[in-house]
Parts: sequence; C-alpha cells; structure tokens
Amino acid sequence: MGIDERPTPGRQHNVQTPVTLTRRAVLQHAGRLVGVVASAAALGTLGSAGDAWNTAEAARRGAAGPVPWHVLAGSITGRLVLPRDPAYSVDRLIYNERFDGVRPSAIAYCETPSDVQRCVEFARRHHVHVAARSGGHSYGGYSLSEGLVVDVTPMSSVGVRSGGRQAVVGSGARMIDVYEALGSHGRLLPGSSCPTVGIAGLTLGGGVSVFSRRYGLTCDQLAAVRLVTADGRLLTCDRRRHEELFWACQGGGGGNFGIVTSFTFDLHPIPPVALFTLVWPWDAASDVLGAWLEWLPRTPDALWSNCQLLSSGAAGGASPLAVRVTGVCCGTAPALAGVLDPLRAAVGVPPGYSFIGPESYLPAMLIEAGCEGMSVTACHLPSQNPAGTLSRTAFMAKSAYVTAALPDGGLRAVVDSVASLDQAVPGVGGGIVFDSYGGAVNRVPRDATAFVHRDALAGLQWSFSWSASPSASPAIGSGAAWLGQTAQRLGPYVTGAYQNYIDPSLADWQEAYYGTNLARLVKVKRDVDPDDFFHFAQSIPTHLRGKAVGTSG
Repeated sequence: MGIDERPTPGRQHNVQTPVTLTRRAVLQHAGRLVGVVASAAALGTLGSAGDAWNTAEAARRGAAGPVPWHVLAGSITGRLVLPRDPAYSVDRLIYNERFDGVRPSAIAYCETPSDVQRCVEFARRHHVHVAARSGGHSYGGYSLSEGLVVDVTPMSSVGVRSGGRQAVVGSGARMIDVYEALGSHGRLLPGSSCPTVGIAGLTLGGGVSVFSRRYGLTCDQLAAVRLVTADGRLLTCDRRRHEELFWACQGGGGGNFGIVTSFTFDLHPIPPVALFTLVWPWDAASDVLGAWLEWLPRTPDALWSNCQLLSSGAAGGASPLAVRVTGVCCGTAPALAGVLDPLRAAVGVPPGYSFIGPESYLPAMLIEAGCEGMSVTACHLPSQNPAGTLSRTAFMAKSAYVTAALPDGGLRAVVDSVASLDQAVPGVGGGIVFDSYGGAVNRVPRDATAFVHRDALAGLQWSFSWSASPSASPAIGSGAAWLGQTAQRLGPYVTGAYQNYIDPSLADWQEAYYGTNLARLVKVKRDVDPDDFFHFAQSIPTHLRGKAVGTSG
C-alpha cells in the first residue's frame, strides 16, 4: 500500500484526544486483527486473480501429469516452498488477511535475477500461472496465485553510489529498511509511510509519499530498472534503453510487464523535518475539510498534509467520529506554524488538540509508520523479522481523486458517508482520508510517465476493516455495501482511481487508473508480453476495446 495506508503523523500517542485513530488503526480496528476469511460472494472478486488463466493452462497441460516442482527447486539458488513444507502456512500469506484462503502451488524465494528467469522459463514450459510478490500489499490480492508465487524479498539490498546521488535498491526491499539504509547516508527517497510495503509495487504504481509535494512520486525518482520479461530476458531499462518499457514502469502498475529485480533511484539530501497534528470536534468536520481543500493550493511544496474523517467503531458513550489534519514539512517548526495559521483561521473553530514540532528524519519516518518509540527491527511483521511486532489486517477500500475544492454538496457527501459507517456496519473502523497532491507531483506532464493523475488536488481513500470473529461475515457484506454507497455519493465530485489502491470491484478500472495513458500502456504490453503471460484480473491488456493494438515502435 502506499500512503498507501499511512498512519497518522505527529506526537500524539501520549495525549488524550477524542479518538486516537491512526491510519493503521483504521485498518486494524479492535486491536491486532487475526482476520476473517470471507466467502467470495461476500467480498466480490477474491482468491487467485489468475484462476481463469490457471484453468486454461491446466487444460493445456492435459496428460502431462503433475508439475515437476523438484526440477524448479533444483534450478534456483533460493528456496522453493511447497504446501507440504512447514513454512508454507506462513509463507503463503500476504498483508491483507482477506486473501488467506488462497493456496499457491509453490512459492519461489528468488535470491538472484537468474532465479527469476528460471521461474519464468519453468512456468512457461509447464503452463503455470505466475504472480510476482514483493511486499505482498496488493489491495486486490494480485501478489498471490494458485500457481507459482515468485517472491523477490531475498533481493533486498540497498546500495548508495555516485557520491550519494543515487541508490540501487533490490526489488524485495521494504520501505522502513530503505529509509534506515538511505538515512545513514543522509539521503532521502520519497516513498510509502507503511513500513512493510515493498519498493517494487509502490514504485511501479506511482508511489505517493509525505515528501511527494517537495520531490515528486517514487516513480519520478526512477533512473533505471532491471526486470525479467515474459520471454525470460533480463533487461536494463532507462531513458535510453527500452525507453517505452521504462516509461511504463513509472506508474503503469506492478505485475504487468515483467518481474523487477532492482531499481536505480535518484536521491535527495535529507532536509529539516517538522510534523503536525490538529484535531477538531466532529461538528466542525465539513468546515475543516472545506477549509483544508481551499488552503492546499496556497501551501508551499515543502508541506505535505492530509485530512482524515474517521469512525473508530468504538462502543460505549464516546463518539466514534473524529476529524483531523496532519502533515510533514520540509522545514522548521516555526515556519510550519506560520503556514498552518491560515487554515486555523479558515476553520473558525479552534482545534481541541494541536501539536507542531521538529523531528529528525528516521524517527519521523517511524512515527509516520505507526512505530513511534520502536526500533526499525520491531517495525516489521514477525514473518519478515523474528523481532517484528506489527500485524496484518483484513480490510477493503476504494479510491478516487478531486481536482478542485468540493462544493457544499460534496462536503456533505463525505461527512454523511463517514457518519453513516457506524450505523451501516456497527463495530468496524474506517473512514475517508484525503492526501494532498500538487507541488512537484503536478509539475510532471501527464504523459511523461505512466502515472497520469497529475492534475489532482488530493487523492482520497475510503476503507473499513473488520475484527476477528466468526460472526463478522455479515459485517463484511455490509461494509462492502457502504463502500459502494459512498462511491455513489461521491461520484459527482470525484474522478479516477489510484492504481496502487487497486480495486477488484471497480468496473471502469482501465480508464480510472490510466486515463489518456492507457493506449500507450497497452502497446507496451503487447510489445513486451504479447501472450499475456503476466496476467491477473486487472492487468494491462494486450488489446484495447476488443481490437488489436499495434507495436509501440
């Protein structure tokens, strides 16, 4: 996920606020969730995204017999995990517990690019569906398959070069480790706040960051990418070599064109950092959101912020609803306070809680990750690091963009939708969070990279999570209905959707994710993967609107 599931910044964990939800808490209501595996009927598109492909390929195998997994195991330097292996029960899981029912036939932990090549060649030869997995945060579960999961997490090195101007990052690196490694060199890469997100999915889908308004998206920092294509080649792509494929890797979505083994990024010196959190009473929610949207275009690029309208699902007498604005500034706390003054004045109601303060870079990223006061080691899942203390979640979400401040009707639609969550689905946590765009993000022409959403004022995500209980299944269906109803309410005021918040229930996903860049992406797909080997339910197609697309030249 990117900001992409980012927790709330600011030093607020030791203070009493009306509702102390972080973004992680929105998705982890009722404590550390174990999750409920719901039926496909309750969740819509679930399970293996390549099931139809698997069925066709299984038919092609015909009388060939069982897949000879021992052959693949003997050809790679990494380990191959099969259902009979003790590690399988954990290794098959991804971040969202919603997909715990998917059972891969095998999981290959690739230690080298040649391991990935062997996996692709083996899968083609034996007609096995492949899914690429880095952090395993795909909202649609597309980093899983009932065939072969090609897991690149062993390739997680982070090397700084060119006097600190660039870094080569293995495609299996997780964001909190990237921040620690680069921070030790005094360098910054804009990336996800969620600490266990993988660099691959984040970059390939765009990559929104708390530093995006200052420096751009994660994909905007990309200088080169190495990936294994569907025919088993290992290509190095940049602005001079395989430039169309390089362009597609800058926001065209993960898993579409090949399996990335490493990225080369341009880096930035770490600036001074300050954080803030402002919390208002729920009665001011409409005024806060309206003022925030009007204020955003006038803020400096150095400031990133978001506006959160949340329902905790908490039982008891306390209101479950909260509204707040949080953010990160590349600058000093006094300068940040001056930028916030017009927002406070525009709301008209003083915040009930206010924090503004400086923070050094790595502690700031740990706060953003929901890991305040923790070590980097602890800011992992236990399956990733034995000392990890984080947990997975079960959630559903939808996304969209606004390109201008909302009129009164749009503000009412947002506030009413959040207020209705507790009535529609009692006991679940969720809400709507707006993340600021603009600045360096919007100065990139929409066709310069595959990421097309360059005119957004803000991106928004509405989500809910459910608790671990056999009785939770009805709530899942009700929550999914709430997501759809919220989409209808917001429809007149929003546009598009974020491909890193990939949504299996979205009917017009091709246009919503890629807009005017879709046709060019289809051409790249047809050139590099004409047989649609890398296929899932929302992968880039080789044809557009039922017609063949020519080569991209």
